[in-house]
Amino acid sequence: MNMASHQKIHPQNMSSSAHDDQQLDFESPQVPTVPLVPRGSSKSDDSHHWPPFQRTIPVIHTKPPRKRRSCCCRFLCWTLSLVFLLILLVGAAAGILYLVFQPELPKYSIDRLQITQFNLTSNSSLTATFDVTITARNPNKKVGVYYEGGSRISVWYTGTSLCQGSLPRFYQGHRNTTVLDVVLSGQTEDANTLITSLQQQQQQTGIIPLNLRVIQPVRIKLGEFKLMEVKFRVRCRLDVDNLAANNAINIRNSSCKFRFTI
Repeated sequence: MNMASHQKIHPQNMSSSAHDDQQLDFESPQVPTVPLVPRGSSKSDDSHHWPPFQRTIPVIHTKPPRKRRSCCCRFLCWTLSLVFLLILLVGAAAGILYLVFQPELPKYSIDRLQITQFNLTSNSSLTATFDVTITARNPNKKVGVYYEGGSRISVWYTGTSLCQGSLPRFYQGHRNTTVLDVVLSGQTEDANTLITSLQQQQQQTGIIPLNLRVIQPVRIKLGEFKLMEVKFRVRCRLDVDNLAANNAINIRNSSCKFRFTI
């Protein structure tokens, strides 16, 4: 090959190219560079090493079950069980006693009423004295009744007590009938209105309604055993034709109700 035919490559004007690169570097704005590692994260930034922040989670301690509450519940259960058992025993005993003795309530009646004094004095007070005959019947075959002291018997008209008294102490045996004659006396102050009401009642209806109330402490005898003291409460409704002293008084109607309390 001819050496003259080789293509010659001429270098470009380096001076103009360098000038252009310098001009581009001058004109372009400078952008601040961001460090790859944040400040303070490298060991050379700070000589002290602080531990990383950790979030503290509060620990909730659960209380163990209280033994006291358990003991209280157990005590309450035992108490209720004992009470229930006691009620069952009392009910069973009462049922057995009822089957063995077959108790019946006593019966009472007012047989006679006599007024020995029924006077209105000059100072408007009423003095009254009644003689009452009461019949008490005990229908039981195996039950006796002890009538104790501290009884009260009274006669009332429309909420006003006319006279008071008490029953004697006695024992009423099996299937026994006892007739009691009781004297009642009393005094009522400011009785003008009461006398007027009695007179109007007698004129309009021909009867005077009276209430006889008895509160009697008794003790029941079952066989050879005496029970605790209870109270007989008797209320009798009487319809009489008049309240004249020393006069025959007819009892038109009589009914008694009986109950007992502890």
